[in-house]
Amino acid sequence: MQIYDYKVIKINADVVDGKVVLEAAGPLAAAAKPMVNKINAVFQEEKPISVTDDKIIFSTWLPEIPGPVFNRLIHSQIGFSMLNKRTPDQLSVGVTPRCPNKCIHCGAADMMVPNNEMTVEEISGVVNQALDLGTYLITIDGGEPMVRNDLPEIIGAIDKTKTTVSMFTSGFRLNDERAEALKGAGLNSAKISFDSADPEIHDKFRGRKGAFDDAVDAVKSAKNAGIMTDMYLTISPYNIDNIDDLYQMAADMGMDEMSMTGIIAVGNWKDREDEVITRVDAKRLEAFHKSKNSTPDGPRVTALPYLMGPEMFGCFAGNRWMHIASTGDVLPCPYTPLTFGNIRDAPLSKIWSDMGKHPAYKKQSMVCMMRDPKFREQYIHTIPKENQLPYYVGPPRE
Repeated sequence: MQIYDYKVIKINADVVDGKVVLEAAGPLAAAAKPMVNKINAVFQEEKPISVTDDKIIFSTWLPEIPGPVFNRLIHSQIGFSMLNKRTPDQLSVGVTPRCPNKCIHCGAADMMVPNNEMTVEEISGVVNQALDLGTYLITIDGGEPMVRNDLPEIIGAIDKTKTTVSMFTSGFRLNDERAEALKGAGLNSAKISFDSADPEIHDKFRGRKGAFDDAVDAVKSAKNAGIMTDMYLTISPYNIDNIDDLYQMAADMGMDEMSMTGIIAVGNWKDREDEVITRVDAKRLEAFHKSKNSTPDGPRVTALPYLMGPEMFGCFAGNRWMHIASTGDVLPCPYTPLTFGNIRDAPLSKIWSDMGKHPAYKKQSMVCMMRDPKFREQYIHTIPKENQLPYYVGPPRE
């Protein structure tokens, strides 16, 4: 099937032995070949969520193939690989600082400012600005997004011909009625957080009794409403040995995907730099990713430390991803507490441009910079204490 047609390049997709294969044609086909080969390398290693005669859903992190949003993805990748053009492919938006949980590993704990969350109009405005810059994946974040009663209005205002919309949630208040409302507003997938397959351990991580039951019920409600479900795991030394149990749980619940990110020393974990995952752990997650995606059964796996690591696509922060906090402050990603401006004071395009001029973000890093001791020493630890809440403010130091 033809999935992309733009002037001097066309891209077709076929399914061969259950794997998606892309092929480029046209005057710029040769120039696009490295990009197409890299995407094909990923597709060959992994299983899609679903494949029909006219539609491929590869992951909750990607738009369906074909379609206008996937066209934007390809356009962005061509611009990045052939023209070195920075595009904020992914925008995560913190719509509230409020949350019923008290997670011991919350990465945003230092960034939560009450009574200052963006309005629906402000959120809609900044999302539209991001779409103008080329964004094709919007992720609603918090706090806990489900505490906002106007969440369907926020999601409903987003142009689904330009982006897919996902949401991070602990599962709080995600019942059948609210799931139906969110599906009607255009929510594509829910990334529901789990820390353990043991309810007691999960609740301890979340700091709230009943959090595990909320997450399980949220999976059921989302599935009933037709929202894709992704079990989202923050991997630390405390649960990396239990990922098989969590995967089996995701499979038993019929979830579409299991995504894993590595814990970062930020927020409530900021003083625990010796309790994060190592490169050895990342290789272990890579092996798990490849093993589960080599079999037809069970949810697909997305191990972000692998896909956003040096062997694959590198870190997106500040180069292909930006985060808008609930205050309107613009960060390279939710885990990098450096603000480059506020959407209430400047256009997003200017803030994005300024971010790209900073020495740390002039070119893409192949590793997570928040795991780099030199980066942390230069840009995080040296910021004066009076500037550390809610963000490490002012232009980051040269």
